Amino acid sequence: MANLIPEEKVDQIRSAVNIADFVGQYVQLKKAGKNLFGLCPFHEERTPSFSVNEQKQIFHCFSCGRGGNVFSFIMDLENLSFPEAVAKVAEFGHVDLPASYTAQSQPAAPKDQVQSDLLALYADSAKMYQHILVNTELGEPALAYLHERGLDDDTIATFGIGYAPKNQLLLDFFKAHQIDYQLLRQSGLFIENQAGELRDRFVDRVLFPIKDASGRVIAFSGRILKKSPDEPKYLNSPETKLFNKRSVLFNFDLARGAIRQKKAVVLFEGFMDVIAAYRAGIQNGVASMGTSLTNEQIYMLERVTDHLSICYDSDTPGQKATDRALKLLGDNSRLNLNVIQMPDGMDPDEYLRSAGSEKFQQVFEDGQQTPTAFEMQYLRHDLNLQNTQDQLTYLEAVLQQLSQLSSNVEQDLYLNQLVQEFGLNKDDLRQQLRSLVGRQTVHRQPTKRPAAPVGPPPVDDGGVTMMAPPPPTETMATMGATTNAAPLSRVERAERLLLYRLLHDHDVWLRVMALADFHFVHDQYQNILADAEAYFNTHAHFDLANFTDFMTDNQLKQVVTSLEFMDVAQETSREEVADLVNVIMNQHPVAEQIKGKKAELTAAKQLGNHDLVQQLTLELIELYRQQQQVQQADSL
Repeated sequence: MANLIPEEKVDQIRSAVNIADFVGQYVQLKKAGKNLFGLCPFHEERTPSFSVNEQKQIFHCFSCGRGGNVFSFIMDLENLSFPEAVAKVAEFGHVDLPASYTAQSQPAAPKDQVQSDLLALYADSAKMYQHILVNTELGEPALAYLHERGLDDDTIATFGIGYAPKNQLLLDFFKAHQIDYQLLRQSGLFIENQAGELRDRFVDRVLFPIKDASGRVIAFSGRILKKSPDEPKYLNSPETKLFNKRSVLFNFDLARGAIRQKKAVVLFEGFMDVIAAYRAGIQNGVASMGTSLTNEQIYMLERVTDHLSICYDSDTPGQKATDRALKLLGDNSRLNLNVIQMPDGMDPDEYLRSAGSEKFQQVFEDGQQTPTAFEMQYLRHDLNLQNTQDQLTYLEAVLQQLSQLSSNVEQDLYLNQLVQEFGLNKDDLRQQLRSLVGRQTVHRQPTKRPAAPVGPPPVDDGGVTMMAPPPPTETMATMGATTNAAPLSRVERAERLLLYRLLHDHDVWLRVMALADFHFVHDQYQNILADAEAYFNTHAHFDLANFTDFMTDNQLKQVVTSLEFMDVAQETSREEVADLVNVIMNQHPVAEQIKGKKAELTAAKQLGNHDLVQQLTLELIELYRQQQQVQQADSL
């Protein structure tokens, strides 16, 4: 193997970690049949087609074709080298891996060199800004401000908070290290004037690093220390090659583990609220990068949880933002929603500082509202419910809200509250509610995405039941290696099943490899066969996870993994193997010759070459005869 880690150590680490537990940090998995399914982390989808097989310790996406073992997963997700991936899995599985195994390993080649250079630039910037905050006199006012806000040194270190001083230190730092001018321009860390001169974008601001899902710094948000009418309270990095605010959630990297553990996420309005909650033990909180969630951010959350609590400020702007978020999420996600309200109109950060951690946590345990309960409270704003007209306006709006509920029990609960508060006849309210529901049934167009079944349905594939990808327009020419391709041909189905048998049944391997002229039609299967020959020279038995580590071509690894998700009989027979070999070695060549001869015949007719037409016709008849003989032999 091309890395320094002994194979025995790799096997130990792989065996110590359940792939479902490791992948579960990034994808919410649910049992469906023999496998676990979730939303793919490698591409955006709305129907779960990403599958994990615990028995075989592999993953495969039926839509995009990604597949492999636990090491392949994190290598692809975070662009790690094999030794880096092994080290990360070892850390997760609490397996000791001496640093000497990875100290000299080369990182994975960057897919985009500019992106890699920008990441390094931001990593250095974050270190410098934090050093200035924590260790220099320049940072003392900012550090005092953070301490006054209740942030201790551990919290500051956890979130990597820093300080950009008044003078232009960052530009001077990178110039001293001879960083390319064009890279500095692209970074978003500097502002360029008309003369092409650069200056630090962030000046005299506390800086909150914005990180991607893997914990790499990709942007900053800077809070001004002293209010100024000419300066925004918060200044964010501009959009860059690294940073698209639509696709980022603040603290998602740190919160992901807690989200998985609690099976829920809390959406806050600002960075300080997230950090305050984290200090108080509510560590599954995130914040969006703008005033409203985007579809990309919603998808990030849907991948890891089914439950979302909105905890925005309790003042009027915060309540309006909560209402907007509920409507957006209600129309664009399958998340189960509720609302958490801080008492006395405070924001979470304020309430924590005034009431303490214990009462703060109590709000999260006891203060959850359903979206309907929140809306009933929100609809009271700007209304005087002592006034009859405002009462009617309120009741009509609430009934409109209740008409959207699918649960009769839930409707009944809120109707009882209206009866008790306003002294109304429940039958009258029920009748008006039924009228609203009836009108909506006639006129309302469905807007909410329907809940999709977990996992793709089985599809009969010529005697081999395979798993079909969820979107009906997607088929798999290589069962997971490509998307939107033609359906599998008969010969390719035979190749895939025979390759599976070759790898898993040594008797089949010996029989087929004894055929001197055997070879697969498609190069990818022939290349896998060559890898298998080399593998069996040093391994007595086939182990999928070990074999995929042995392979060097990532595309071929995905093809091999996709074979394991075919639903095939455990037992094989000589007749089955003979049939598969016959299709590959005999039927396919004749069929290809017929196809080519037909093309030649068409061309000869177009040229008006009658002698050639006659000759090709006779040859085509002979090929049809050969095909018939092969088919007759196949049926005996």
